[in-house]
Amino acid sequence: MEYRVLGPVRVRDGARDVPLAGTKQRTVLVALLLARGEMLGDAELSWFLWGGRPPATLTAQLYTYVSRLRRALGPGARITRGARGYALSTGTSFVDLFRFRDLAERGGAALAVGRHRQAARTLQDALALWRGPALADVSDHLSGAETPALEEWRIRALSGRIEADLALGRHARLVPELTGLTDRHPLHEGFRAQLMAALDRGGRRAEALAVYDRTRRLLGSELGVEPGPLLRAAHQALLTSAPCPARLAGRRY
Repeated sequence: MEYRVLGPVRVRDGARDVPLAGTKQRTVLVALLLARGEMLGDAELSWFLWGGRPPATLTAQLYTYVSRLRRALGPGARITRGARGYALSTGTSFVDLFRFRDLAERGGAALAVGRHRQAARTLQDALALWRGPALADVSDHLSGAETPALEEWRIRALSGRIEADLALGRHARLVPELTGLTDRHPLHEGFRAQLMAALDRGGRRAEALAVYDRTRRLLGSELGVEPGPLLRAAHQALLTSAPCPARLAGRRY
């Protein structure tokens, strides 16, 4: 059995796609997956389904959704009922989110000790599991509660992979990627600093300085703040002809 939530929610049983009937059934499945085998209380599951306005028939509707999910998943998964909730046991099934977290942690550990080639490869393998925005077709209540943390993990893994690629001298191919990332995440200082480093290492110091100036003006106009320590360190390095740092201080995987 394969469970994929890093994009539209999908379940495969061998060569067969498991049909999931509607947003609420996908929401129940994902909420139980995210609980990682622990009992998920009726109240929490209700919130993910209906927010603060559950139906009067809450218990009966939860039972119906879980029963339908049991039938859809078949014997490859086991959903148990406790005193006040449900739990899903996936056994040895593949769950893309769990695999992503494992790879991201291993890639981060390799990066921390300078094993850049291993870090770049492992973090890229982690990022390749993403097929689009995570939890793309569950309820807004569940997506709103869980997606920001998942996206933070993705951005952290991406920043780490770029840091490893910079250490491996791959700056030329990183400039277009980082230019796109700074367009999509204009206030992300880490990507800006990494773009400055990639430009500098490609002999484009004036362009790197221009990135800093644009970022300083943007931060001032949008947030009313000055650049943070990472960007300031990169700027100072450019002014003194020192190597432009690209390490994101304080990263934790």
